[in-house]
Amino acid sequence: MDLPVAPPVKPMLAKAAKTIPTGEGWFYEPKWDGFRCIVFKDGDEVELGSRNEKPLTRYFPDVVAAARAQLPDRCVVDGEIVVPRGDRLHFESLLQRIHPAASRVTRLAEETPASFVAFDLLALGGESLLATPFADRQARLREALAGARAPVHVSTITSDAEVAQRWFEEFEGAGLDGVVAKRGDQAYEPDQRLMTKVKHVRTADCVLAGFRWHKTTTAEQPLVGSLLLGLYDTDGRLQHIGVAASFTTKRRGELVAELDPYRADALSGHPWQDWANAQVEADGERRMPGAASRWNSGKDLSWVPLRPELVVEIRYDQLEGSRLRHTGQFQRWRPDKDAADCTYDQLDTPVRYDLAEVLGG
Repeated sequence: MDLPVAPPVKPMLAKAAKTIPTGEGWFYEPKWDGFRCIVFKDGDEVELGSRNEKPLTRYFPDVVAAARAQLPDRCVVDGEIVVPRGDRLHFESLLQRIHPAASRVTRLAEETPASFVAFDLLALGGESLLATPFADRQARLREALAGARAPVHVSTITSDAEVAQRWFEEFEGAGLDGVVAKRGDQAYEPDQRLMTKVKHVRTADCVLAGFRWHKTTTAEQPLVGSLLLGLYDTDGRLQHIGVAASFTTKRRGELVAELDPYRADALSGHPWQDWANAQVEADGERRMPGAASRWNSGKDLSWVPLRPELVVEIRYDQLEGSRLRHTGQFQRWRPDKDAADCTYDQLDTPVRYDLAEVLGG
């Protein structure tokens, strides 16, 4: 490729904040829930770069074709690959698109086609725009992609903080996960956290039904790796919703002693004693706490059952179907809570919002 900004390029990143920044010079965009992707196009040659600089090109032939047909002849565009399903984004379907078999990649491109949402322009023709202020880059982006049509979109944007706050509250119902704020005078600096992201954060009381040992555990120093979390569904079945992790080494050791009393006779009558009781439907896939990892076949997912009596409060951002989208964060034990009260009813469900309204700008 003969471009003024050559691959690979690490995208500019965002640091987390609790509130949307306000004042002069800020621009706001929805935070798209997908794979970050920088598209490099030089004539018919197209490469899709990822956040970790590994190419996504082979996994998304549909996005390559759309970029070849719709993007300017020579350009570098920063954006997000997403998979719309119905009136919302569907991250689980996007994850399925990463597959080693070429035949499955082709089939999934037809069954769950992806879209590309552009939100920054790093180069156009023979000109690098890395040093150009964001306000000018986004104006150039909209001019360059004025004729874009699905599956290529240009992210909606505003300089009104009140509108951004409304987006933060409404767009989650379309599968988006927050708002990104950018300074209008900011140059593009790869791999630097110079933008601001505000994501949804919630808490939930969950049943602690087991744990996994940490990968570094030894007989001399046993360490808890992650806590297996459950919620009761409307039929009274304890469903595995995900894990809580990210503990210090000291805390992992302390958890061993804290959980030890609940290991006695834990498997007798345990709701996950029969794996079938632990299966969770997720768009046709069955998930089991002790099943092999779909992403790492060598990863040990064996677990230690606990009597399902402890209640733990966790912090989380959102659900994907009936499971946590990301790893939950331990907050505190809730000895005042009854495990039987840990149901899906307590969870905050976003009001549905039509994704077409967001993509249409």
